[in-house]
Amino acid sequence: MAYRLKLVPDVTHFNFFRWQWLTFGVSAFAMVASVIITLMMGLNFGIDFKGGTTIRTESPTAFEVGDYRQALDGLNLGDVSITEVFDPSFGETRHVAMIRIGTTEETGSVTPEQLNQVEAALKTVDPGVTFAAVESVGPKVSGELIQTAFYAVGAATLGIMFYIWLRFEWQFALGGVVAIVHDVLLTVGLFSLFQLKFDLTTIAALLTTLGFSVNDTVVVFDRLRENLIKFKTMPLIDVMNLTVNETLSRTIMTAVTTGIALTAMLIFGGDVIREFVVAMLWGVLVGCYSTIYVAKNIVLWLGVKRDWTKPGEKKEKAPGEDIPAAFRDAP
Repeated sequence: MAYRLKLVPDVTHFNFFRWQWLTFGVSAFAMVASVIITLMMGLNFGIDFKGGTTIRTESPTAFEVGDYRQALDGLNLGDVSITEVFDPSFGETRHVAMIRIGTTEETGSVTPEQLNQVEAALKTVDPGVTFAAVESVGPKVSGELIQTAFYAVGAATLGIMFYIWLRFEWQFALGGVVAIVHDVLLTVGLFSLFQLKFDLTTIAALLTTLGFSVNDTVVVFDRLRENLIKFKTMPLIDVMNLTVNETLSRTIMTAVTTGIALTAMLIFGGDVIREFVVAMLWGVLVGCYSTIYVAKNIVLWLGVKRDWTKPGEKKEKAPGEDIPAAFRDAP
């Protein structure tokens, strides 16, 4: 006999809109608080956004990134990022790493003396290491990256809104965009509050979170549209409750399985991807919340077209005859 794991029952009758004003008020407060926190505390920009020095190293023998990082820990270089570069064309005798050292108010740009210290420290753990290239990124280029990142998030948001508008109606598009802005602001506010490193990897996590959130929203919107056509006389709030209950199992399973994978990455992935995973985990959480308590509330308040009956098509005989029994007496 086969057993299946069920996180939620097959049929649920939760009233997700019983506290709609409270939940939406909490979301609005969190969005405003995130903006205020970000303006007051700022963001802890990484090397990509504040400038720094990139060192490309080459070694004839294999190395451990952890050994490189440990060798540089005592040099007080500030923000240091080390990644190993993999390329099939390198062969067995060419091992490449990218070391990025961010500028700080105390140290400024990396000086030639500091580069010599870095090379000496690396040679203690890898005697054959050499510097193949050294490049510096100034504040001007970093400022352009911040601007480009802002444009990328804005363009993605507008593109999603346009897609939902074409796929559904403008009320759905507005609800989806407000939910996306909610997710972005809360994620940025979290990074500002805890001063987590904010770099291009975080921007990638934000864009991925937008995709996850809008995917969940579109799935629920699609079921909502089907129910609006099917249950023409049911009050809109009951149709939305029915829709969320019908898609609840899918929403929870998607969020839980994604969260399990991200939690494993957070525990075993190390410092390099920690901010990316934190942004993704938080984005999955607030994305599921905003789909139900932000996007749906916007659509509920704006209202949607209810009569999709085509000309000449027979309409319903009596109001309420399509309403499921579980929702006829719902509070």
